[in-house]
Order: sequence, then C-alpha cells, then structure tokens
Amino acid sequence: MSAWEDSKHVDAVLQVLDTMLDGTPAAASSAKRYRRILNVALNYAVRQNVLQSNPMPKGKGENTAPKTSGAVDKRSLLNPHQVAALLTWIAARPRTGHRLMAFFATLYYAGLRPEESVALRVEDAVLPASGWGELRVHTAEPEVGSHWTDDGEVHETRDLKGRAAGDTRTVPVHPALVAILRALVARDELKPGDLLFPGEKGGLLAGSVYRRAWGKAREAVLPEHEFKSPVGKRVYDLRHTCLTTWLNNGIPPAQVADWAGNSVPVLLSTYVRCITGQIAELQQRIEGPQTLPGMLGSPAHVVPCPQTPRTPGHAR
Repeated sequence: MSAWEDSKHVDAVLQVLDTMLDGTPAAASSAKRYRRILNVALNYAVRQNVLQSNPMPKGKGENTAPKTSGAVDKRSLLNPHQVAALLTWIAARPRTGHRLMAFFATLYYAGLRPEESVALRVEDAVLPASGWGELRVHTAEPEVGSHWTDDGEVHETRDLKGRAAGDTRTVPVHPALVAILRALVARDELKPGDLLFPGEKGGLLAGSVYRRAWGKAREAVLPEHEFKSPVGKRVYDLRHTCLTTWLNNGIPPAQVADWAGNSVPVLLSTYVRCITGQIAELQQRIEGPQTLPGMLGSPAHVVPCPQTPRTPGHAR
C-alpha cells in the first residue's frame, strides 16, 4: 500500500483506468465509473487506517477524468413512423414476436425502463375495455450477472430506482397500449400473477433476447443511413422518445418526472437538448416584458424601411 504514497504510481493507475487494452481511450462514462470505484476503495482504506489519506488527485484541474454528458442525443430519438415499422416487423416474428412487440410498445407508450417492464405482472396493469389505463410499477429486475447475485440468477430483484423501499409508481397507459396489452393477455391466457412479458421458456425475459430482436428489426426496417446512425440504437431510446414526447407536448416536467421515476433536475438535464416546438411561444412571452420604453427597437421607435423605387424588371 505504500506505493500509493508515490504520485507517479497514482498517475499510472489513473492512466490505465482511462485506457483500453489496445491503448485507445476508454469511453468517458467508463473511465469516470472506474475512477469513482477506485475512490470508494481508497476512502475505505483510509477509514481502516491502511492509508493516511486518499491519494486521488483533488481540486479543479488536478483530476483529469474525461468529461461526460448525461443529456440525451437528439439523434437517437425515433419518430412515430419508425416505431410503427419496427413494432410491425417484430410482431411478425414467430412464437414470441407478439410478446416482444408488446414489451417494446410499453417502453414507447409508458416510458418504463426495460428492467421495470420485464418485472411487470398482469395484476400490475389496469386495462379497461376502452380509454386510458395505468401501470403500477413497484419492482425492477436489472441484469447484474450470475456471478454477482446471492442466488446465482442473472437478474436481481430491486426496488424502483431513486425511490424508497416498497414505493410504487403509477404510470398512465395510452389507449393504444391498453389494446395491445389486452390482446397479449387474451392470446397467451395469462393469469393475474403471471409475468406480462415472460421469456420463451418461462421466467424473466432476458436482455440478450430483446436486444437481439431490436437489433435485427433496426437492420431490417431502417434505411442504411438510419441504421448506421444513432437513431433507436439502444432499446432504452424508446423510453427517451416517450419522455421527450411528453415534455414537447406540454406535460409539466414535475408530472413527467413522477411518471418516469426521475427527479425534476435529472429529467431536465437529461432531456434539455430534446425539448423543441415551444421556442416561438416562449419568445412571444418575453418580447413585450423585455422591451425598454423609449429605446431603439421599441414599438414607438420602429422606423419603416424606405421604399426603393421599382423599375420594370426589378424584383423585390
């Protein structure tokens, strides 16, 4: 442990954390995560009196971790025509296509995280014969790997992200999604306690299954230039598209945050680059209040441009 007291060794470790095995720079998010893990371990060593102080660089300019942005790339969002084409292609897949289509539709219409959707059971969905329904989300089943769970399972049952233990989040269900889910329940003869989106052999739907299906759908449906672009590259982009749609159509950020399971600050910082369609209205709101009376540019001082005499053949 005495090696940590030499700054050149600390710098060497940080360089390794920021670099791939082939010598190329690691993704900024990965490098930042590795540094955070190292910092936790070193703080623990200090508490156990193994180190006198944490040798990680401190202060602005000292810590050269790559900058990361949590904002969603606007290019990754899908339009309704793209989503419809992708879901139609997936629904036509044999055996489980209808189930996967309903799973992806839930992300698009209700903005759930994939690990929340795979944990849904039939009894968690209120699906009326017509109109809007709701989903009562209370559990997540993220994939953490069998080496990291107590029972050797790939998934780990957790409470909702950013919520208190046992908390439930209610999300509105678009009438189109209500119809899709009702058809799924009827076709598969699902009971109230059954998983809404089980895997082909029962149990939880595996991430490798729905990611592979989504990748094949993108390749089959999207034009080559769109397939190679960020549009819908990740399954999670369906959630991003949903939340952006809500924000851009006037749903208050506090309400969107509640439905999405985010805090308002995180929601706004994540989707700040995707909020569009409101600029003209916002400009009109501030145009009058910011006008200074008697100053150049105020309505009383707008001078009309002189008219240029027109000659035959002269185009304005």
